[in-house]
Amino acid sequence: MPQAESEAPSQSARISTEVEVSDSSLLVSLTGPGGANLKPLERAFGVGVGLRGNTIRLLGPPQNVAMAERAIAELLEMARRGSHLGEREVERSIDTLKRHPDVRLSEMLDDEVTVGTGKRGVTPKGVAQQHYLRAIKTHDIVFGVGPAGTGKTYLAMAAAVAAFVSRKYKRIILTRPAVEAGEKLGFLPGDLAEKVNPYLRPLYDALHDMMDLEKAQDLLQRGAIEVAPLAFMRGRTLNSSFVILDEAQNTTIDQMKMFLTRLGYDSKAVVTGDVTQVDLPEGRRSGLSDALRLLKDVEGISVCRFSDADIVRHPLVARIVRAYDARTEQRQREREARDGPVHIHEVVRDEGD
Repeated sequence: MPQAESEAPSQSARISTEVEVSDSSLLVSLTGPGGANLKPLERAFGVGVGLRGNTIRLLGPPQNVAMAERAIAELLEMARRGSHLGEREVERSIDTLKRHPDVRLSEMLDDEVTVGTGKRGVTPKGVAQQHYLRAIKTHDIVFGVGPAGTGKTYLAMAAAVAAFVSRKYKRIILTRPAVEAGEKLGFLPGDLAEKVNPYLRPLYDALHDMMDLEKAQDLLQRGAIEVAPLAFMRGRTLNSSFVILDEAQNTTIDQMKMFLTRLGYDSKAVVTGDVTQVDLPEGRRSGLSDALRLLKDVEGISVCRFSDADIVRHPLVARIVRAYDARTEQRQREREARDGPVHIHEVVRDEGD
């Protein structure tokens, strides 16, 4: 662990404060191997952070030191409650606190989803994920909308498995449209099941992450868990089921209406997608974008939106998403400068809400 203090750039007013952590094991959990978890505090708040014995010393502008001290208090409480703190988790927690100064990070642990014995619970990694999980608990239809890597499908799957294990629902149904950019099902080898399986693989992967492989296979064979392309939902009524529609931006308007009207008694539906990643043929409007506009004021439906700030994959993913979004916005401005304002119904590939 570092012993010397690393000071922030010189400023006119600077203060020093100390945070003592008497529990050595708690201190190790907070600071990480070699004090690695202290580096994000230095970068995020522009303060010097030093560690001597059981004392963390903060040096810098008063407001920055106060924010860093608050972050340490929140991280300590998370460590005290058994949360693993790696450098990435500390960075994400600090980012959450900077964007939501009033949030209590430890309260997110209260929203942990228990997916079964022997499996680690799933905890929200930010305010957007926390609101999403709470919406799933309290609403029968939930839309989770945002870029890849924000945990939309994974959290929905965790909620589904938890509800199934606790016997709130008799079935889990996972579905997505068999549409991919540049590929046609008819040109793929094999029968229909073999053709669509590659498109459903992400759902199988998430399921196996939540449940022992043998148990998942047994439930799949018995039909208690069903993974199927969206076309297989037509004509059915889904009672006592937790239904997840993934990649919903690739539904047509008719397909989305068909899916939403399948919901039966004692059932819940979670619809996930990214309106900026539509792979439908040119000229076909996304059923997800249409539903978000049409159903935004319908009682009993919750819409949870994620941004690139909510991405929980590799930090580069957020930067990549921002780069693509910036290009889309630039092209939109250029079109409007050339042709005048573009109305909603004219936007196909780049439409969003």
